[in-house]
Amino acid sequence: MRGDAALSRLAQEVGVVAEYQDMQGITHVTPPETQWAMLRANGYPAQTHAEIRETLAALHAARQTAYLQQEIVLRCDQPCDITCAAPVTWHVLCEGSQEVLAEGRAQSRIALPGLRMGVHTLVLEGAKGVQETWLITAPAGAPSLEQIAGTPRCWGVMAALYGLGPAASQIGSFDDLAQAAAVCGQAGAAFLGINPVHALGMAAGDTISPYSPTHRGFLNTDHITMSSRTPTPGDAGDLLDYAQHRHAQRPALRREFEAFLGMSPAPERSAFDAFCDVEGARLIEFAIFEQVSQQHGPDWRVWPHRLHDPKNALHEISNRDLMFHKWLQWRADTQLASAQKAARDAGMALGLYLDLAVGARVGGAETWGTDTATADGVSLGAPPDHLSPAGQNWQLAALSPVRLKATRYAALRAILAKNMRHAGLMRIDHALGLSRSFWIPQDGSPGAYMRQPLKSLVALIAIEAHRAGTVIVGEDLGLVPDGFRAEMARHGFYGYCVLQYEKDAEGVLLPPEHLRAQSLACFGTHDTPTLAGFWQGRDIDWWHRLGWIDASDAARARRARVQEKRQLVATPAPKRLPRKVTAAVRDKVYADLAASPAALVAVQLDDMLSLTEAQNLPGTVDAHPNWRRRYPVRGQALAKDKALQATSLIMARAARNTAERKDER
Repeated sequence: MRGDAALSRLAQEVGVVAEYQDMQGITHVTPPETQWAMLRANGYPAQTHAEIRETLAALHAARQTAYLQQEIVLRCDQPCDITCAAPVTWHVLCEGSQEVLAEGRAQSRIALPGLRMGVHTLVLEGAKGVQETWLITAPAGAPSLEQIAGTPRCWGVMAALYGLGPAASQIGSFDDLAQAAAVCGQAGAAFLGINPVHALGMAAGDTISPYSPTHRGFLNTDHITMSSRTPTPGDAGDLLDYAQHRHAQRPALRREFEAFLGMSPAPERSAFDAFCDVEGARLIEFAIFEQVSQQHGPDWRVWPHRLHDPKNALHEISNRDLMFHKWLQWRADTQLASAQKAARDAGMALGLYLDLAVGARVGGAETWGTDTATADGVSLGAPPDHLSPAGQNWQLAALSPVRLKATRYAALRAILAKNMRHAGLMRIDHALGLSRSFWIPQDGSPGAYMRQPLKSLVALIAIEAHRAGTVIVGEDLGLVPDGFRAEMARHGFYGYCVLQYEKDAEGVLLPPEHLRAQSLACFGTHDTPTLAGFWQGRDIDWWHRLGWIDASDAARARRARVQEKRQLVATPAPKRLPRKVTAAVRDKVYADLAASPAALVAVQLDDMLSLTEAQNLPGTVDAHPNWRRRYPVRGQALAKDKALQATSLIMARAARNTAERKDER
């Protein structure tokens, strides 16, 4: 086989997508230099054509000698037959133990009984030696809203946790979250959704984006509530000062930790020890990373080589420092659990709606350790779309499908379980990445898509969702592969319908009655203009200001926006539109969402408070004040907010208020 043909063949086998179409319908062919880079990212030797041919031969030989494929997805509790390539004796070991669930002999067909939910190991022994195949034994899909909440329809509020703090120098805490959840629950909301609360890292520096974590399996300690916090003079600005918050909070937390060591009650120490036992080696590795990063920086790739191994790095830190970082995670987890309890106690059918970011920072804690499945030399991103016409490089680590399978998805499964622990509802950011993810090589080669093991990933999510009792929402915006949404719906995932983007082929906004029933519907998200911003064209203003569109494009977009506003508010549309969003406009939008077929409806706190600027402008870092906006109304004051009261009434008329149904039962 010639060199280029062998390269394309191997790239195809590994999962590199040969071509894709962008939002304008333009076809992009994956060039050879990108194929080389993506093969290396998956751990294959790919420097010469000879290595490519050797790797192809090795993969072919491995398939010829295998009894079965590497992994098989099965329906739990249902017997099934598996065709085997040779006679074997076999037995199934239960996940997490050595219990034998089934065993037997087979000439060519293994007759498995119905197996319990989990990821089990099928051990096979025959003439080709001993081999293992793992059985991902999953339910038909993730739990439904009705299974978990006892209702087919409900509504909730979306808010930025960081913006709920009492002062510009104090970002929102888990206690602030508990207060807001209680208020929203009493208003009839079934859930309160927030930004991701993944760990950003003690050495994160200026990193504040909740979608740029160091590790998605641990919590952001910036949100820990201190025993006492007092706003400083002149602390009432609209934009948050993270540096000032961290400067005050971190020494205070260290003092509280020292007090904990000195005189904490026995039950607290027992709870802390139990938490450490459950979290195990992953917590230890994360704590090591956190301490070492404070001396050597947040990117382990530039650390001295000896510290690339967690075992060596452990010798660089004291037991007290190690315990401090473990204690921080325990404290954060305890407070997040309390916020979920406050939500449920207030009548929320689901409680917290947490967000799983698409990835962790390149060089962050999640990519350092013993069972990481990170791809080398690439980062996640997106081709140009309606959210970012220039495309995006998120500087987030990609997960290699080859390494995911080799590690039995261990790290990802732990992350899923951790994020569902205190969530009645969980959003998977950029759920399209379950099918394919856009990789951008760091060597400057053009980006391309890498296929992911969709069937296995969906099954693993369903397993963890059933264990936790969590409803799953998949954010399915952007370049959606054919059949993807139908596949997600079949597996119990709820889609994502953003009203301002729901348009027909002619670009006309669709009436709310056309929204998908198995979805969460909302007007906007943290990445879109608020309702007030949409009305005033603030997104268009920003795009023009940043040079993403020229003056003529901006004028065209503003004319189109006038038509969109008319479509949004009434049929037939009024002759004159109000200059700014009024309560009547907001209530009309909410009433339409409430009456739509969508099972879940979310309203943004930003819209209820008539805020104009978006929380984030995709494609920017410093040009727009992302993740820094503070809410003018917070905590118990929200209970008196007229917009929340009006929204509650609108949702009640549409039979979406869960608190009332709970009282009736």
